[in-house]
Amino acid sequence: MPMEDETRAFFIRIANSVALLVLWMLFGIFAGIYFKLAFFEGWPALKNIIFYIFFLVSLYFILRHLKNKWNF
Repeated sequence: MPMEDETRAFFIRIANSVALLVLWMLFGIFAGIYFKLAFFEGWPALKNIIFYIFFLVSLYFILRHLKNKWNF
């Protein structure tokens, strides 16, 4: 029994949203741990501040994109 088109589109939208957030988190974790941008050594350096600003700004744009995507 095949799925209806609306149900399939809904599940695809869910999968795309989850995949986008997972990729964003993996990039943040990779950059933060591998390049040691998430950790402070005493005081935060300029690279740490830039990393956190970029992380928060990208989160804002991703959430705005998802909000627009989920508004019918």
